[in-house]
Amino acid sequence: MADEKKDDRAVYQAACHCGTVQFSLRLTEGMRTARRCNCSLCRMHGAVAVSANLSDITITQGETALTLYQFNTREAKHYFCSTCGIYTFHQRRSAPDQYGVNIACIEGMSPFDFWVVPVNEGRTHPKDRVGGGSSVAGWLQYENNPE
Repeated sequence: MADEKKDDRAVYQAACHCGTVQFSLRLTEGMRTARRCNCSLCRMHGAVAVSANLSDITITQGETALTLYQFNTREAKHYFCSTCGIYTFHQRRSAPDQYGVNIACIEGMSPFDFWVVPVNEGRTHPKDRVGGGSSVAGWLQYENNPE
């Protein structure tokens, strides 16, 4: 029998707001991939996303309740719960082998857990830029009210 490499990455449980869509996942690099984007869609939904490989997400409930939204080149696939409307994850145009996962869907996590989050330049997609590659457009900072 061939030796199988053990995957020591944590398994997280996640769900939309109403709990109709539930999924488990492993992150590619933990919370180190946390970021936002300033493209037209991300700017409007405002989520902090982390990375997971396509094979590292398992929908455990409510797959038929997921609604797909695509725009512009129609390469990225954005999934939302058709019941509560929450963005859960999206298959990336820039890295089609990965999902960006809404951190707020992961049990026990919040976008406010991050003091500073990089904001990727998404108004001009990395695939559309000469030389490609992503760039940081800025940083989003959150500070708790000391009161």
